[in-house]
Amino acid sequence: MLYPLKFEPILKDKIWGGTKLNSLFSKASTSLFLGESYELSGLENDPSIVVNGFLAGNTLEELIEIYMGELVGDHVYDQFGLQFPLLFKLIDANDTLSIQVHPDDEVALERHNQFGKTEMWYVLEADADAELILGFNHDCSQDEYVEALESDTVESLLRKVKVTAGDVIFIPAGTVHAIGKGIVLAEIQQTSDLTYRIFDYNRKDENGVERDLHTEMALDVIKYEVVTHPKVAYSAQKNQVTPLVDCNYFTTNMILFDQPLTRHYTSIKSFVVYMCLESSFLIECDGEKTIVNKGETILIPASIDELGFYPERECKLLEVYVA
Repeated sequence: MLYPLKFEPILKDKIWGGTKLNSLFSKASTSLFLGESYELSGLENDPSIVVNGFLAGNTLEELIEIYMGELVGDHVYDQFGLQFPLLFKLIDANDTLSIQVHPDDEVALERHNQFGKTEMWYVLEADADAELILGFNHDCSQDEYVEALESDTVESLLRKVKVTAGDVIFIPAGTVHAIGKGIVLAEIQQTSDLTYRIFDYNRKDENGVERDLHTEMALDVIKYEVVTHPKVAYSAQKNQVTPLVDCNYFTTNMILFDQPLTRHYTSIKSFVVYMCLESSFLIECDGEKTIVNKGETILIPASIDELGFYPERECKLLEVYVA
């Protein structure tokens, strides 16, 4: 019988990474450049591996192959087969990330035979002056954008958004974006590693080589309209479910609770994933108890109809599933 599944984080050093994923979430790394922790991944080259229960040691793909819709939900399995449709990350931007854009499904399937990338960010920590880039600051044209690229002034066209802890940002495919220096966030995205890098501040890697740009491929992918509402508006109510993002690829809610609660899943036809952002909690499932600590992510198989949650103290979760 399936049960709530925990996975080994996949840690990624990045030129822009730092040390906060270790200090905030106890990720087991001594690196000074830890940029990403893949909390739950179905990427072909980075498969998540179970660490709890009798299924420990199995990859996520192996579990889907065995349990199919029982694990991910019948309609999810019918659409995606052995590929888990979402990727969950924690990101520490100790320096500014490259300015980039992701293709949508249509372009990604045509060019790369994989899905595109729509994503969302939940800001966990931000320096006083921290900001993101999200789209353009006015309705732009492709010609204006190309001219700015050629004159090295593309940043002047982009919308910079100051952020603080708790901000939620939704980034549909085609939206130019970048995470700024001094930001730690949780990212939920389609399972895709397709990134078109359009500007990287002329930085060089450890070998003195500038990273590749994908200028031409990005031109017909970018949405050139202004982003008028860069942050998702929400008001979290304690011991209730607060909707954050509902799109074609995922639904994300926040649960802020300091009392035991029960979640019923009969109306949800997919797996459910919880990212624990603050404190810790205990899950009780068929008499078995699993502790989920701050910075951990847990997968609830689609075959589970009901769970009890017991917080250590006030606890904050992101709840994610495929509608």
